[in-house]
Amino acid sequence: MRCIDPFGRDRALMVLVEDERVVLVPPPGAAAVLSAQQARGLGRALDQAAIRTDERPDRQVG
Repeated sequence: MRCIDPFGRDRALMVLVEDERVVLVPPPGAAAVLSAQQARGLGRALDQAAIRTDERPDRQVG
């Protein structure tokens, strides 16, 4: 998802699914500035990633 860094430069914050984990990859410099709308979008992206990890056929429960 698009964001800016603390200096106002365009950056990207990525949400990935790797094995059974959700990976949040910050922009270079490890800081992201999000608007309220972008923060809600991040929440949706994290929810979707969590659902994908729950639905993995090789996931072990318990």
